[in-house]
Amino acid sequence: MTTSWALSRSLERIGQLCRDVPDDRELRRGVLAELGRMVPFSAYAWPLADPESATGISPMARIPCPDELPDLIRLKYLTPDCRWTALMGQPRPATTLLVETGGHPARSPLWSGLLARYGVTDMLSAVFADKHGCWGWLDLWRSGDEGIFSEPETEYVAAAAPLVAAGLRRSRAAQCRRDAGGSSPAGPAVRKPLPPQAVLTLDEELAVVGQTASAGDWLGLLQRGPRPYEGIPAEVLNVAAQLLAREAGVDARPAMSRLPVGRGAWALLRSTRMDASRPGATPPLAVTIQECPAADRLEVFARCFALTPQQHRLLGLTAGGLNTAELAAALGIRPYTVQDQFKAVFAACGVRSRSALLGLALGTAAVPPGPGAAGRS
Repeated sequence: MTTSWALSRSLERIGQLCRDVPDDRELRRGVLAELGRMVPFSAYAWPLADPESATGISPMARIPCPDELPDLIRLKYLTPDCRWTALMGQPRPATTLLVETGGHPARSPLWSGLLARYGVTDMLSAVFADKHGCWGWLDLWRSGDEGIFSEPETEYVAAAAPLVAAGLRRSRAAQCRRDAGGSSPAGPAVRKPLPPQAVLTLDEELAVVGQTASAGDWLGLLQRGPRPYEGIPAEVLNVAAQLLAREAGVDARPAMSRLPVGRGAWALLRSTRMDASRPGATPPLAVTIQECPAADRLEVFARCFALTPQQHRLLGLTAGGLNTAELAAALGIRPYTVQDQFKAVFAACGVRSRSALLGLALGTAAVPPGPGAAGRS
């Protein structure tokens, strides 16, 4: 049995990783290795999340059922037991399948519809969220003779969750800096124009049944799925599955996600239900992919850098071109208070000017001044 001292030292190592590793994939690999020493598991799924909608993006996984990826994602979103959004805000942000089903895993649509066929005996789930949003979640699976997850193991993962949430949020902030070219002496790479808006249609099983001409260009910018779904990024399946969850009353958050796609560019994915082509027919799901609007980028940016609602509003108004006097009037504060607010935002984001702040937030090295520009005092 693992001693309390060993668990405490392991949590210290996870905390150090979450403070020191700015890349989310390297961070997740390090945390998984540490977790595996304390809580053995045979398979896992660890996506990041849009901080507002909690919809999955940029997954890392080792699963025994890649041929059934759409079913896995669909059932995960439709299953209330162990759902990451249900764990958000709870005193203990981790639980197990057997605990949530009272020892009867067949009550879980995810287990009865898929996991049982692969001999999964238990699943330990944790959410990585803080007051600024949801940054990801993790499912650990045990199969065969590996047994079930114990209460001390669940407590250990729950204790690690806030550390990991902080680390993932910091990694997203570090991604913003990389997008803006802050980590490169040569500055940011030239951003190519993004493709026009694309639409994919999916059936109830999340199989793609149609797409517009620009869809292929967009799918090439997103993370490739595992075989045999290399051409269908998990982000598309996740946002469609979230719509199914909304329709089923499992979760009310929006079916959308925002994520970087390279060279400082971001994509916005949304899922909606199309109109029925004929009476009685089940209309397909539609997933749209487009360039992420500035307002959406700023919203995610504010969460990544732990800005207050007032600081977020200040950032948005600044992006709109207001000068100090206009900002003061819009916010109902004095001009010198505006300057104090900027100092706090600069300190949080590691910049020294309004143009650098907007460049960081919007993924460009600098924002050219114009009428009422952000750099004007």
